[in-house]
Amino acid sequence: MWKHSLKLGLAGLLALAAAVPAFTQQSPSLVPEPAPKAATAEAAPATPPVPAGAAALTKTDVDAWLDGYMPYALERGDIAGAVVVVVKDGQVLTQRGFGYADVAARKPVDPETTLFRPGSTSKLFTWTAVMQQVEAGKIDLDTDVNRYLDFTIPPYQGKPVTMRQIMTHTAGFEEIIKGLLAFDKPLKSLGDTLKERIPERIYAPGSTPAYSNYATALAGYVVERVSGMKFDDYVERNIFQRLGMAHTSFRQPLPASLKPLMSQGYELGSGKAQRYELIGLAPAGAAAASGADMARFMIAHLNDGGPLLQPATERLMQTAQNRSVPGVNQMALGFYEHWVNGRRALGHGGDTVYFHTDLKIFPAEKLGVYVSVNSPGKEGAAGAVRSALIDQFADRYLPAANKAPPVELPTAKEHAKLLVGNWSNSRRVESSFASIVYLLGEMKVGLDADGRPLIAGAPALGGAPRKWIEVAPFVWQDAYGHERLAAQVVDGKVVRWSFGMISPFMVFDRTPWYATGAWLLPALAFALGVVLLTAISWPAGWIARRRYGAALALEGTARRAYRLVRGFAWLVLLVLVGWMVVITMVENFDSHGSFDWLILLLQVAGTIGFVGLLGLAGWNLWLAFKGKRSWFAKLWGVLLVLGAFVLLWVALVFKLISFGTGF
Repeated sequence: MWKHSLKLGLAGLLALAAAVPAFTQQSPSLVPEPAPKAATAEAAPATPPVPAGAAALTKTDVDAWLDGYMPYALERGDIAGAVVVVVKDGQVLTQRGFGYADVAARKPVDPETTLFRPGSTSKLFTWTAVMQQVEAGKIDLDTDVNRYLDFTIPPYQGKPVTMRQIMTHTAGFEEIIKGLLAFDKPLKSLGDTLKERIPERIYAPGSTPAYSNYATALAGYVVERVSGMKFDDYVERNIFQRLGMAHTSFRQPLPASLKPLMSQGYELGSGKAQRYELIGLAPAGAAAASGADMARFMIAHLNDGGPLLQPATERLMQTAQNRSVPGVNQMALGFYEHWVNGRRALGHGGDTVYFHTDLKIFPAEKLGVYVSVNSPGKEGAAGAVRSALIDQFADRYLPAANKAPPVELPTAKEHAKLLVGNWSNSRRVESSFASIVYLLGEMKVGLDADGRPLIAGAPALGGAPRKWIEVAPFVWQDAYGHERLAAQVVDGKVVRWSFGMISPFMVFDRTPWYATGAWLLPALAFALGVVLLTAISWPAGWIARRRYGAALALEGTARRAYRLVRGFAWLVLLVLVGWMVVITMVENFDSHGSFDWLILLLQVAGTIGFVGLLGLAGWNLWLAFKGKRSWFAKLWGVLLVLGAFVLLWVALVFKLISFGTGF
């Protein structure tokens, strides 16, 4: 689910496509406008007329279009199989399987019965369950969520978490990784998992969209508590059974009757089948579902809630709640927006390690599209396949009325300069050693040759930089696509920005000076070079002296300092190598918990090493000047103090010096 999302924290990973109306006024505050509290919603917009030139939205035409797109896309991306479903006006327009559910057995994907893992698209079931309990009067969207729990979520500066904030990803939690995904190991109960580690709240509630799997799982636990039913039982009885979704389950492992229907997951379609992924925070992404069942779910939400929700509740669920950055997509209650060709879609994407999914419904058009693939493919091809499918589907059947190219404002270059800098993703690990990945993955904004924003983390479909055209003050449009970017300005400075599909639940804020790679990465490279050369000089010097029969010129205290400094240099280098190993395990979702001993060892050794090296380097420098040693010894002593200081700075800022195995 969040291997790729973690790398968005590193470098910006989601495949994106969205077009949104321009907002010409910037909010004077970082805090979004208050969300509506009443259980009513805006009236659904009238269906926009279909422009001339749109293809006929028929099964025949959609099937022909899919046949021209999907087989080539899967083959080109080395993806094993996919399912695509389109619904319209309460009916399944088409549902198609492509490729294989089991490559070795040559078992094709059956859209009616083959189960795929929709990843975080599963959250829509959780949000639907929450709204059922809101409708029943058992959950208040705007009360302290602790009212429904048997443990306590600590307040942030005296402010509690509410269900509305949870459903809009503005509860303020940091991200956590440990326990999110595992293989071949028994899972704890939902309540025990949530109580084991409560993530830090790093933002004021309601102020900052920061996607949270923990918060979604917390919502699922609230459903358990207020309904008196286990979450798996609740969704089966109140969602799946009501809709006739006989091929869908949150249970882990899958029930025996569904196991034979589960698609294999692959890294590459040409590779081996992988293990079944177990989601520790189950309500956030543990579902397995067939394409036909997802069609039933989309139809219900397109039909005023169908048998799931009353029409007023469905309208409330689809109503935009918060505007993180004016000019880009917003969160509804669980759904997030995707404006394309002037039409408002609602949906959710989802990623496990092996399955990658997108669901979009167009409420005004009574239209829904669902796509899921069972392999990430070459170079993350799955993201491109699903995003391009949604965009090209809209361009074919719901084209824009005005296809004129965007007109650039005269303020474009001036405003682009205000975007330049290093930015941090709001969805981040903050309180543990895993925060070090963000030093390597800041989002950098520069300027291209024409003075337009240059953002490597938001490339076009082919990987090339986008050409951003400012179409409204601090709102940029991709000149050749649907993507849109907008910035928030306070006192004449850009303080926050976001783009496209991530904008409802993630934003970018300027990285604080003390944590930005703009100076820390060059400084870190310098520090590592100095410490590495210092460490190597110990064995190298010994070998040289032994070969030529020379003796170490230093004696007494100076000799002890020489040896201690180099010993601690080796200790620090070994600690850093150890952290690289741990981070690699984290990114690859190796069995979390099996290397806790290594984390604790590195924390203890690192505390001794980083602090000790700086102290010893300072002592060594003092001895060099006191002993009137050579100018080179003095210079190297200064460089070593600076290098040790940088390493200690990085260790403190990014929690390499801390205690605890949570991340």
